[in-house]
Amino acid sequence: MTEHRRILLDGATVDVVRDGDLLRAADGREVAAEDAVHLPPVVPSKIIAVHLNHRSRVTEFGTKLPAAPTYFHKPTSSLNAHHGAVVRPEGCKWLNYEGEIAIVIGRVTRNVSPAEAAGHIAGYTIANDFGLHDFRDTDAGSMLRVKGSDTLCPLGPGLVDDWDFRGKAIRTLVNGDVRQEGSTDEMAWDMPYLVADIARTITLFPGDVLLSGTPAGSRPVQPGDVVSVEVEGLGTLTNDVVAGPVPVRTDVGAQPTESEEVLSTALGGDWEFRGIRPPRRAWE
Repeated sequence: MTEHRRILLDGATVDVVRDGDLLRAADGREVAAEDAVHLPPVVPSKIIAVHLNHRSRVTEFGTKLPAAPTYFHKPTSSLNAHHGAVVRPEGCKWLNYEGEIAIVIGRVTRNVSPAEAAGHIAGYTIANDFGLHDFRDTDAGSMLRVKGSDTLCPLGPGLVDDWDFRGKAIRTLVNGDVRQEGSTDEMAWDMPYLVADIARTITLFPGDVLLSGTPAGSRPVQPGDVVSVEVEGLGTLTNDVVAGPVPVRTDVGAQPTESEEVLSTALGGDWEFRGIRPPRRAWE
């Protein structure tokens, strides 16, 4: 396995390979991995994410899996990197982490079988599919602002090729405390299946990213929190949560809300325990 990263080095974007604690460029320049200014490891034309895939998440919400995966889109303007700041806009309260594994496409992919799709995957990286649930009441269908607001898609630290996704542990920590813990073995649909499913009608290009779902335990974080996602064989993606400097404008559009839908989603479907409302349908 080789881990490829993109960093700022001497003011320029440089592709480097990790060698232990060092990052090495093709021209021989080296920098300590912890001292590097990281960029997202790939530059995708699109970021597509699956709604539900980990069985522990399905159980947590008291729902059931749909017959086939459903998806949403995160714009590329949401991209962030290892050690990048995740911004919670002023006026919003319900920003949740979701530790995930990101599939990175290696070549043009269209109309392939799951078996063929494996050969179209360049490698994998770690993602944190942050969600701003304050906008869930208005964007529940598209998830556009919920999942697509600026800074809400950290990827990194690097792209690892020849990584076997089977039986790998994934966990999310907040300020050093484990909040999510799962395994790729609990995924209903594996990586090649997701690629083949999307590629039936959407052409995937090199660098495109598919987020493969999160295990149970997504909860809100606050400015000042440090969130790390660890994946066996892929390393650790770490981000700081910060407060946005300006509030969401109030003179246009729907405003952040704090409905039962918002609270129950942000807090992990706790309506089941409070007896407030029945389980949601699987596709919501």
